[in-house]
Amino acid sequence: MKAGKIAESVLKRSVLRQLHTEPEEVLLGAAVGEDCAAIDLKDQNTVVLSSDPVFGSLEQAEELAKRVVWKAINNLASAGAAPVGIMITVLFPTSANEPQLRTLMQKLSEVCQAQKLAILGGHTEVTRAVNQPVVTVTGVGRTQKDKLVRTSGVKPGMDIIATNWIALEGTVRIANAKEEELRTRYAQPFIDKAKKLEVYIPILSEAAVACMSGVSAMHDVSEGGIFAALWEMAEASGVGLEIDLKKIPLRQETVEICEFFGINPYKLVSGGCMLMAAADGNAIVREIEKAGGTASIIGKATDSNDRVLWNEDERRFLETPQTDEINKIGDLS
Repeated sequence: MKAGKIAESVLKRSVLRQLHTEPEEVLLGAAVGEDCAAIDLKDQNTVVLSSDPVFGSLEQAEELAKRVVWKAINNLASAGAAPVGIMITVLFPTSANEPQLRTLMQKLSEVCQAQKLAILGGHTEVTRAVNQPVVTVTGVGRTQKDKLVRTSGVKPGMDIIATNWIALEGTVRIANAKEEELRTRYAQPFIDKAKKLEVYIPILSEAAVACMSGVSAMHDVSEGGIFAALWEMAEASGVGLEIDLKKIPLRQETVEICEFFGINPYKLVSGGCMLMAAADGNAIVREIEKAGGTASIIGKATDSNDRVLWNEDERRFLETPQTDEINKIGDLS
């Protein structure tokens, strides 16, 4: 199988069809496109959980720590949950040492403190099974049962909204890891500006505003980029799409870095962008902008089976999610 998320057909056939038990307390379980699980604790209280693996470099502990924590909180935010803390399983290669472990834990603690999160526990292990750190993060959040937001909440006629810009996470990771190569074409201030886009990656505030403004569905745009996220949201909701490619927000730094490496920004990991659906997209955009954020209406959901991308007069169909373009870059450690 190819590196990255497994194909949707494999997910359905070999993963989801093997899962047969779902107690009545489970409000949101395993499904295509869903970022979280949710469990009903009665009296409207709901615990929300997410889980993701994050890979990184021993030499870039701070960047790895940020990705771990931000991945968890963005997933929880997509369900309308307030993050409480994270649990982490850290697998270290045998080449690692104790000071490197201590540094990673210090960085994780610092990022969590900045987000007012607790590290609730987890597991640490040194193993020959990995050649770089692998951190599996479980996000733990809470919300009210009637405020839980699903990826699958899109209805025909709803506006489709993207916050911030796509491919932010990919842009930042490439700028950090491939700085020397980028210097052969770009001045240092350009590269530094690309790195600083990381400030937009945590999207708790945008999600919270959307939850108070009538949002019906949200999905964290991560591996596979905006094209994958659009497909997953449409598939989860059983709707079609009409998306205007020119309305999908892109930073110039992303355009140029993607051009330099010959990769497609629409298929590049996009932490920092939340995909949303709402009956009144303008109200969502207006409230996010009032709060100091950025959001754009990029299309509409339809009652068709077609998921269509428009580029002026050119019409083409959205494909099933593809391997993330970041895998074409090579070693990012």
